Amino acid sequence: MTATDTSTSPSPLQQDYQRFLLLGSRRAPHTVHVHETGYRSGTINTDALGLRYSHCAGKRFSAAERGGASRINLLVGGSTALGIGASSDEHTVASHLSMLTGEVWLNLAGCGLNASQELLLFLTHQHRLGQLGHVVVLSGLNSLAHEALYEVLASLNGPQHAKAYQDFLNSFSEGMQPTAAPRRQSLWQRIGQALGAPPVATPATWPLSPPEKRLARAADNIGRTLRQWDRLLADSHSTLTFILQPLLHWCRDSLPAGEQAMLDALQRQPANFDRLLDGAFDSQLHSAFFRRIKSQADPVPCYDMNCMLSSSPVFGADLFIDRLHLNDLGNNALAKVITAKLGLAQEKHSQRKVTPIKLV
Repeated sequence: MTATDTSTSPSPLQQDYQRFLLLGSRRAPHTVHVHETGYRSGTINTDALGLRYSHCAGKRFSAAERGGASRINLLVGGSTALGIGASSDEHTVASHLSMLTGEVWLNLAGCGLNASQELLLFLTHQHRLGQLGHVVVLSGLNSLAHEALYEVLASLNGPQHAKAYQDFLNSFSEGMQPTAAPRRQSLWQRIGQALGAPPVATPATWPLSPPEKRLARAADNIGRTLRQWDRLLADSHSTLTFILQPLLHWCRDSLPAGEQAMLDALQRQPANFDRLLDGAFDSQLHSAFFRRIKSQADPVPCYDMNCMLSSSPVFGADLFIDRLHLNDLGNNALAKVITAKLGLAQEKHSQRKVTPIKLV
């Protein structure tokens, strides 16, 4: 799928991801919910823990299926790290990092997770991971969106809002697009609704604080969490790096034609997640946000992919499928920039069975 696809009919790739995200309502309350477990499709597949597979040298790996790998690396984050937008498991950032470095990179990412939840996901599965090499946290935007979400949900008070609260919360799955109009209800469904309590509508406008305040709170949360990561990994031989994930508005001064058409379509029908980032697209706010994260996270190394991605030879091509998710070429470019920045490239390594996207 490319960013130029703005037709009203969803592509098979979009349908795969939408079905995958919709199944996320089935969750166990005592675990960190990530995704549907054992999910199978031509686009995305998950293990028994709900974690997406990555590929290295023709084999697939996950936290539940680590194989004989003596040392593994982790890519941590939200849906960008997960690879929403990739045409297959082999074209996620984690898989491209595996191809470029010749080492196994596990995908420890979950849609909608903020910084604290990412750390909790690691703690939940730490005993399964064995010896860790590099840990790269590719994140930032979910923590910002959660600051707005807390404010929105605080305005939905009272017992009559219980179901509206849950429906509202479930509508913010990172990557979920506006859904089509629901099918006509059956007679019995309409009778049941008539006899029950009237539905509570979610507010048309949201009482959000100024974006500067939300950005500052999110940066502080990210910084505190990175220091916790640093303390957890202090006794190991692993390295920890934070990379602020790319956001279309923070990355580019001008848009390729396909991304402009995509953005025009999003602005006509914005997703709920996009609305949580309202007011935060300004480049000066972005710079202050990253500086505050870097200051709060010290001594953890922090880098800003919004500044680094322009070093890619394919930066002028269509890379984004929406404001924060990338296509195959974008994921490959991201992995190559990370590999170069962290000095991870390996000249000789086992070849994957699938030919990777090549930068031109």
